[in-house]
Amino acid sequence: MASLGDYFGDWQKKFPNVIIPFGISAAALGIMIFLKKLNIIYQLLHKVDEKSKRHGGELVAEVLNQHGITHVFTLVGGHISPILVACEKLGIRVVDTRHEATAVFAADALARLSGTVGVAAVTAGPGLTNTVTAVKNAQMAESPILLIGGAAATLLKGRGALQDIDQMSLFKPLCKFCATVNCVREIVPTLRKALQMAQSGTPGPVFVEFPIDTLYPYELVKKEIGMKEKGPTSLVQKVINWYLQNHLTNLFAGAWEPKDTSPLPVIIPYASSSQIQQCAKLVSRAKKPVILLGSQATLPPTPVSELRAALETLGIPCFLGGMSRGLLGRKSEIQARQQRREALKDADLVILAGAVCDFRLGYGRVLNRRSKIIAINRDKDQLYKNSDMFWKPAIAVQADVGSTISALTAALKGYRCDPDWVHLLRSRDEETEKKNSVKAEETTNVHLNPLKVLHTLEDIMTDNTILVADGGDFVATAAYILRPRGPLMWLDPGAFGTLGVGGGFALGAKLCRPDAEVVVIYGDGSLGYSVAEFDTFTRHKTPVLAVVGNDAGWTQIAREQVPLFGTSVGCDLDYTNYHEVARGYGGRGLQLDRTNEDKIKEVLQQAFAEYRNGNSILINVLIGKTNFREGSISV
Repeated sequence: MASLGDYFGDWQKKFPNVIIPFGISAAALGIMIFLKKLNIIYQLLHKVDEKSKRHGGELVAEVLNQHGITHVFTLVGGHISPILVACEKLGIRVVDTRHEATAVFAADALARLSGTVGVAAVTAGPGLTNTVTAVKNAQMAESPILLIGGAAATLLKGRGALQDIDQMSLFKPLCKFCATVNCVREIVPTLRKALQMAQSGTPGPVFVEFPIDTLYPYELVKKEIGMKEKGPTSLVQKVINWYLQNHLTNLFAGAWEPKDTSPLPVIIPYASSSQIQQCAKLVSRAKKPVILLGSQATLPPTPVSELRAALETLGIPCFLGGMSRGLLGRKSEIQARQQRREALKDADLVILAGAVCDFRLGYGRVLNRRSKIIAINRDKDQLYKNSDMFWKPAIAVQADVGSTISALTAALKGYRCDPDWVHLLRSRDEETEKKNSVKAEETTNVHLNPLKVLHTLEDIMTDNTILVADGGDFVATAAYILRPRGPLMWLDPGAFGTLGVGGGFALGAKLCRPDAEVVVIYGDGSLGYSVAEFDTFTRHKTPVLAVVGNDAGWTQIAREQVPLFGTSVGCDLDYTNYHEVARGYGGRGLQLDRTNEDKIKEVLQQAFAEYRNGNSILINVLIGKTNFREGSISV
């Protein structure tokens, strides 16, 4: 503890130009600073209710409840138990998973599908470090999530307490907002600010750290803090006791005074009218325009139904990526799915509506240098990504994508894209899809042709299916074959390309949309990350249907590594009985291979029937190699 001299001694030497008002001495002013630093004045004005049984977890739950949070995903730990208990009492569903990363992935999926903030709560130390990949994925996917983490008691930080590490340094590079709650009265304002920040501007993850003594009741914290109650005799012990009592009082001073727990206004950037007019002028002059939509197009406040209507009014061909997949329904005259590179070469105007010129667009190299480019993005860095190298925007609009497209449509009243251009791109789609259908009938060296299985799955999925993509080669193939049935019915990791999202995404999707049929498309490699969540699906009665493309290897990597280096080292797996693993975790399992190739449709239909009876089920599809994605690379 600092001595009084630290505050009194050199005041006038440090601040020679400061005039001390009303004749207050340097020592008196130093005392005031000392009292403020220890919050003694605040403690005199805001008393502690030592008899109260309330705890900080109740305040956390109240804020979440006022913000419309319906689910908290977690892997339990003693640091955060008060939060979970309080949430349960307020009717917020607490869903515990088998890995902390799954909890964050589930919160991410719920945020994307609901338009609210997804919440995950995990314990200190390893509980938080286990979430790092999932939080980074949410940052790059621009998903608004709140990560709540436990921490060592305020007095024990840095002293070697159980699971005590510098957590803030881990999450500051990953989150828009990071804060440590130092006393109970800070809980409400800190959480309100965090939830506002998660949704404002470019959405993303936020992190709030709760030392354990800010969450438990006064009596228990006092018992654990280490004061000697029975007559300390030495001066040292009296000073220690005074310091500990002051610290305890500061923790709980003003804790239960009424506070506003309602949401703070979310800040969203909008395009100006002049920007809209400039964009409208370019569109009206274009003969071959194309729109590339990214995940930002689906963000609130513009409803996806309104955005879809605006796009259909414009009639401009659209390529959909990320969360915008399915925006135009299963079959749309203006959606282009194939030969995007060729379309971009021919286009004279490209609207990047939340799409980014990163690796997915060849860093901008796939854009025709003669094309006019309109870029719309909430994030300035993403708006201009690689614009100094391979492309330049004619107009760059840092604004919400959905509202900008809606306003642009209104400004182009009476406009309709040239139908010949639309027809050209549609004919290219039909040509490619016919070739894919022919390739689906080819016989593979062993087991089943993955295209044939996926084409059959596409035919039997209902219009109420949400697709979750978690894998490499098999999932990339599926992206060409499977058509999301509508807006917000497709989930993939996003730009980070993370494996292991499947279990959490499926869990979050099913809880957010309980009436939907949630289908996870897994690679056999990626399945290993979250197959244990079949236990979670079973315990929480959230049925999920998983289709696993099992080719006994990390084929996305082997496809490039073997031709280049002549070895499959590190890429080989076995044709494991994953359907039996699912059974072990309480689910159901089926297998498809060459022995029942003539019954692919029947086995898939059987799986959906089991699923509709409330069972989670895994279909282990043994597949062979094809040249469908020949030439694709792993980086």
